[in-house]
Amino acid sequence: MIIITGAAGFIGSNLAKKLNDIGRNDLILVDDINHPLKKDNIDQIKHYELIGINDFLSWIKKSKNQKISSVFHLGACSDTLERNYKYLTQNNVVYSQKIWQYCIEADAEFIYASSAATYGDGMNGFSDRHDLITNLKPLNEYGQSKQDFDEWALSQNNAPNFWAGLKYFNVYGPGEAHKGRMASVVCHFLDQLKTSSEIKLFDSSHGVGPGEQKRDFVYIDDAIDMTLFMMNKKFKSGIYNIGSGTTSTFNELAEIFLEEKLAKAIKYIPFPKDLILNYQAYTCADMDKLRSIGYNIESTSLASGIKSYINQK
Repeated sequence: MIIITGAAGFIGSNLAKKLNDIGRNDLILVDDINHPLKKDNIDQIKHYELIGINDFLSWIKKSKNQKISSVFHLGACSDTLERNYKYLTQNNVVYSQKIWQYCIEADAEFIYASSAATYGDGMNGFSDRHDLITNLKPLNEYGQSKQDFDEWALSQNNAPNFWAGLKYFNVYGPGEAHKGRMASVVCHFLDQLKTSSEIKLFDSSHGVGPGEQKRDFVYIDDAIDMTLFMMNKKFKSGIYNIGSGTTSTFNELAEIFLEEKLAKAIKYIPFPKDLILNYQAYTCADMDKLRSIGYNIESTSLASGIKSYINQK
């Protein structure tokens, strides 16, 4: 059986659906269905059991006889604007440490969500090499909590039979609408266009011109392919980037909407002062490590990903 925490969330629900597609219905889903859109995400997923987040740790204590092969730990506080570091540590570090220990005892793989937020402003690069991890300086408490767990995992002598920390870059696609302000900029564009023909972009910031902030956008299907690539593999445990390895400006993203006649104009708005110190103006995943272990599927282009996203809305 396979456990997925955060199973009704964006990446978790898409992962569960993909597992169903390849014949895996022996899923133990862990999440709180506290939003109607999360219920929509999970409604059609075939599974063995659904467990609430607060019940999961007690469940694993009583489930010694369950044969679990893999745990995908995708549940966490993912709010990059959350400032309560104690809360983030409890949810993103301590909770993860307990599941790590469970995987050791259950002889199960442990594959968890780290984040590109750990890379901060990018001054120390975007490499997932282990010797560079401790150099990273996240810009916010969320990123720091993810960094803390990555460093902790790398320091452990007692570990699951295989583990992987996946640094997801800017993932977009169906199933993210419940995330609200934490949804991708693509999702926000689509929401804006429900009531306006204009796309709003940030004005100049961080030394770049209006709309010239850059992101490594990765379509959800690609992110899921890379995540599943980790399952039942015999390569070395560690930290891996999950991205496209390319970068696009917000202007380039908006131009796709204009070309597809989904929007008529771009409007630049002042950059929020409260975000200046915590904002990543540039991200681009170094994908060399994942390629070196055999992942060779070509990434979905941004234009193709947006078209696929729109067709599934």
